[in-house]
Amino acid sequence: MTDTTSPAAEAASEPRPEDVAPDAEAPLRKENAELKDRLLRTLADMENLRKRTEREVADARAYGISSFARDVLGVADNIQRALEATGEDWKKQADEAGKALFEGVELTERDLLKALEKHGIRRIEPNGQKFDPNLHQAMYEVPDENIAPGTVVQVLQAGFTIGDRILRPALVAVAKGGPKVESSRAQNDN
Repeated sequence: MTDTTSPAAEAASEPRPEDVAPDAEAPLRKENAELKDRLLRTLADMENLRKRTEREVADARAYGISSFARDVLGVADNIQRALEATGEDWKKQADEAGKALFEGVELTERDLLKALEKHGIRRIEPNGQKFDPNLHQAMYEVPDENIAPGTVVQVLQAGFTIGDRILRPALVAVAKGGPKVESSRAQNDN
């Protein structure tokens, strides 16, 4: 024999919501609330993952060249040392070929710094600024009564930033300010 029940008969045999006993409805409501909570938590987790991934991708773009940039900074330092070693006196006494060489090295340095800036790498120019331990590394102090204590008076090695991060701190000499310690002790002894 074949089953001859109609779809209307099947629908009539299923329990309707008003036919379900109130005590049987409570577990279904609880399960529904739990599933809804799990769904909302999963959606929140997915949104957090999306945001974190976007941040990581942006950081990788901005800071991915840090290692390469540190290597290139050695080249920039050597070019700067070459320019400082020749000085203005040498430039005045040099023949045309020497002057052309000096100008070529200056141009190379400018192009290198411009290329670094194009990729978000900027030179820190701290001379005359207040010492900032986040950007500078103090190598020694210079006693000078005419300069406020904590002021950068000499840059030994330029520092660089990449984006908002420090790539390499500037190595600096900082003004001690005020009289020397020995002379103030001698005055106190008198």
